[in-house]
Amino acid sequence: MAERDPNETLAGEHEEVQPTQAEKAAVTQAADPRRKKALLGLAGALLLAGGGWYMFHDTGHVSTDNAYVGADSAQVTPLVAAAVVDVPVADTQFVHRGDILLRLDDTDAKLAFERAEAAYLKARREFAQTSATGGSLAAQVTAKEADIGQARAQLAAAESAFQKAKIDLDRRQQLASTGAVSGDELTSVRNAYAAAQSNLGVARAAVAQAEAQRGAAEKTYAANQALIQGTSADNNPDVAAAKAALDQARIDLDRTVIRAPIDGVVTNRQVQVGQRVAAGSLVMTIVPVRNVYVDANFKEGQLARVRTGQPATLTSDLYGSKVVYHGTVLGFAGGTGSAFALIPAQNATGNWIKVVQRLPVRIAIDPKDLAAHPLRVGLSMDADIDVSGKAAR
Repeated sequence: MAERDPNETLAGEHEEVQPTQAEKAAVTQAADPRRKKALLGLAGALLLAGGGWYMFHDTGHVSTDNAYVGADSAQVTPLVAAAVVDVPVADTQFVHRGDILLRLDDTDAKLAFERAEAAYLKARREFAQTSATGGSLAAQVTAKEADIGQARAQLAAAESAFQKAKIDLDRRQQLASTGAVSGDELTSVRNAYAAAQSNLGVARAAVAQAEAQRGAAEKTYAANQALIQGTSADNNPDVAAAKAALDQARIDLDRTVIRAPIDGVVTNRQVQVGQRVAAGSLVMTIVPVRNVYVDANFKEGQLARVRTGQPATLTSDLYGSKVVYHGTVLGFAGGTGSAFALIPAQNATGNWIKVVQRLPVRIAIDPKDLAAHPLRVGLSMDADIDVSGKAAR
């Protein structure tokens, strides 16, 4: 192999590369000051356009896609315990207020109602009897007054007889020393005196007894009057208590038929025929689909200008962006979702990262829009609030 001469240069080695005519023209055009001015003007126009859009649109609206449909649903719970005999509704069925949702076995409730009704009728009769007894007791008091008068008259007679017997005894005793009165006559007078004295004691006891009987009759009459005085068959305490028990039994009987408390769709039915339900157990839920609302979870930095009463527009993932709902801001939640979480975001370890919080804003939806395009609880929504208007918070 032949060696290369060190003084020999390879083709293209250490040769200067000459630019082409196109490259020279591009460099000349880039250095043109008029082109630089044109590019700067275009960039400024774009910045002004973006700033104008931000000033006239973005600052006048706040929006979020963290929004969901909600409703004040009614949970249906029996108020009495019984076995289910009929469930005439099913899930997804629309019901009106007052429609029958559930029938329970009413056998025990009917028996309880009949017992309460009998107790009520008995209480009314007892009140009537007590009222009639009051008249009888009043008559007894009057009779005892007459007995006292009779006993006092007998006492006066006994006192007179006793005084006469005493005078006769004193006279006979004075004449006995002169022999003018025999011993037999004196003995008879003494016996008459003892008998008159005994009769006087009996008469006094009779008066005391008659007065005691009158006192007992008066107390009995007063006790009877205390039960009925100022009352009637309708407001007497015993009658009122019996009537309250009857009303409760009637209500419990009526509660064996459970009716829809609101208009809405039956959801989450958890009961079947033959099942025994306890009072307070959840059997189904009624969702008022005609009165739903939206809870939009806005970032805390978006709420500076949001006020109650401001208009809002909403779109649903269910119907797409072509269907627009119109609404009004109803109010703000009392706290963020994390504030009521079971495990709060804050901790005491010192390892804490600030997270932007979201506050639920409730938005009412125009009923006409809901009628045209019904929604269901839990559906996702996009919410946009016009904050340019002035409305009181």
